[in-house]
Amino acid sequence: MTLDELREKIDQIDDTLLKLINERMEYVHAVGALKNNTGAPIYRPEREQAILNRLKEENKGLLTDSAIDALFLELFAVARNLELPERVAYLGPEASFTHQAAESRFGAMSAYLPIGSIKGVFREVANGKAKFGVIPIENSSNGIVSDTIQCLSQYDLKIIAEVVVEIHHVLASTADELRKITKIYSKDIAFGQCSQFLEDFGLDEVEQVPVDSTAKAAKLAVQTPHSAAICASVAATMYNLPILFKNIEDDHSNKTRFFIVSDFDNTPSGNDKTSILVKLPNTPGALVEFLNDFEKAQINLTKIKSHIVEGVSIFFLEFNGHREDEKIRKIFEKHQASIKLLGSYVKETDDI
Repeated sequence: MTLDELREKIDQIDDTLLKLINERMEYVHAVGALKNNTGAPIYRPEREQAILNRLKEENKGLLTDSAIDALFLELFAVARNLELPERVAYLGPEASFTHQAAESRFGAMSAYLPIGSIKGVFREVANGKAKFGVIPIENSSNGIVSDTIQCLSQYDLKIIAEVVVEIHHVLASTADELRKITKIYSKDIAFGQCSQFLEDFGLDEVEQVPVDSTAKAAKLAVQTPHSAAICASVAATMYNLPILFKNIEDDHSNKTRFFIVSDFDNTPSGNDKTSILVKLPNTPGALVEFLNDFEKAQINLTKIKSHIVEGVSIFFLEFNGHREDEKIRKIFEKHQASIKLLGSYVKETDDI
């Protein structure tokens, strides 16, 4: 086939795709009308995951699993926004990794609200200013985010999804040579994450200026001659800051896990994880007895972390399964005075 003939075939397929997508939106609209009558939430992560799993099993073409995720998650987001545009609050500023995590689930069309603190995200979702909140819960290098645990304890919101984002940093600058860089902006933790790169390229002696976020670092580097930023590539792109080096982090497996919180519960998907907070009596053997109940029920605990919340020691636990599973429900009934259910949601990873 000639180039023109190939392009004509592609145009014909695009026309068919447009017709089919519009037809899909009609059915989505009908589902939305039924949900409005019952008060059911528009966003159902477990339903979306089931669709993605089915499509990947049926796939016989060139599309990879990640490509299917990218295409259809955006399609889902477009459909939700046609039905009911809803605000998504996230730990800001714009172009942060949390913003990236939010867009990966809610698409480019959603209304995003960058909020200055984790508590602020919880507060705006709790008071109805936003329908969803996206906040970090843990980083593979730096552990659990204590502010998120504090807010999960304080607010009666539910975890409805988890999102795992690979953390990659770039060095970006308007300077055309490294030797001209006299100052580097970044979040304090990012300097440590990129220490080997800085040392290898002789930048470890350059003034390091900690700022609130890597996005702010990119903005400052644009405004300040002979400076650079260690930031996410999306931040450099947003502020038109030229990228000199990509993937400069010491640990290329560094990941951050995020929670999406809202005001509703998920139904079981068949591949779920549950998060809880536990406050146990201050008696000998209380923790051992509690954990033994999970072992007897053959429930796989994936995380146990202790925290101090308002002067009281609590435990943050995660395990495979849904709160409605019979064996999990029995444990909840036995320890109902000690457990706060944070949410059951589709499992994206066992641990990072």
